[in-house]
Amino acid sequence: MPAPRSLILSGLLLTLPLALSACSDDAAPVSEARLPANAEQFVVQPRTVVDWTDVGALVTSVDMADARARIPGILQSLSVREGDMVQRGQVIGRVVDSRLGYEGAAYGAQAAAAQAQVAQAEAELARIRFLRDNGVYAQARLDQAEAVARAARAGVAAARAQQSAVNALAGQGAIIAPSSGRVLMAPIPPGSAVGPGTSVATITSGAMVLRLELPETLMGRVRVGTPVVASGLAVAGSPAPRSTVSRVYPAVTGGQMTADVEMPGLGSTMVGRRVTARVATGERTAIIVPRRFIETRYGIDYVSIIGRDRSLASVPVQIAPGDSADQVEILAGVKAGDRLAATRPVRTAS
Repeated sequence: MPAPRSLILSGLLLTLPLALSACSDDAAPVSEARLPANAEQFVVQPRTVVDWTDVGALVTSVDMADARARIPGILQSLSVREGDMVQRGQVIGRVVDSRLGYEGAAYGAQAAAAQAQVAQAEAELARIRFLRDNGVYAQARLDQAEAVARAARAGVAAARAQQSAVNALAGQGAIIAPSSGRVLMAPIPPGSAVGPGTSVATITSGAMVLRLELPETLMGRVRVGTPVVASGLAVAGSPAPRSTVSRVYPAVTGGQMTADVEMPGLGSTMVGRRVTARVATGERTAIIVPRRFIETRYGIDYVSIIGRDRSLASVPVQIAPGDSADQVEILAGVKAGDRLAATRPVRTAS
């Protein structure tokens, strides 16, 4: 076996210089993330920001007016439907009670009969006055005839007044719009029987507002002048409309309070639409950075933190929307004093 051992030893001696040369100063370079010279930097510092609370809201008008029936009867006609615009005082429907026509005719007949009695009483009065002047009747008989004539005339006036009252009641069958606005609901079709006070149509009244539905825990923190952002009314490519609270209602119902916001751009065609809104309910400390310092890879957000040796470390962070589209709030991942770079890490050979 001496020959094979000598061959193995010779092979080891030949490969040893090659292994040593691989460990020399000519080894392959190692890559490292470095900060570019022109990279934009940002120092993380907490600051006081507005604390926003998301709430539900309803697009509505300041008030709602009901056009109601004033007499019982049949809804003979209704000239409006949902979405129509009406003016205050406009007749939009009519209720008819057939009994009123008969009552009016009856009182008219009574007035005619009373008028005939007046004619008879006045003729009798004229005859008695003539006979009294000629000494046939005494003054007492004349006084009696005058009283009968006055009673007959009063009967005519009473019958005519009753007839006018019936006609006025029939005139109340007209359904009048109580305010100018848009018809929201007209649920009763013509031909239906209605009673006094039945709502025939609901009409918007007053300015359009965004009515906030707030939990009662926010009472005292939401007041007139509190900023509001209608995030649910945002249109693609434009910021969400902003305004302030114009009225706070003191009543609490079912654990909720309400407040009105005169939001620009609201129209009567949006009545009843439910949207989301953000209400300023105080202040808090947060870390806000420009959005350009955030890099998203595979659904995860990262920031590049600059080390003391100008190296870059890519750190995942949790973010939330900021007050504007070009800002974000970092919830976790960085601390005060960290320096961020606005460029992606650049690999340089060393």
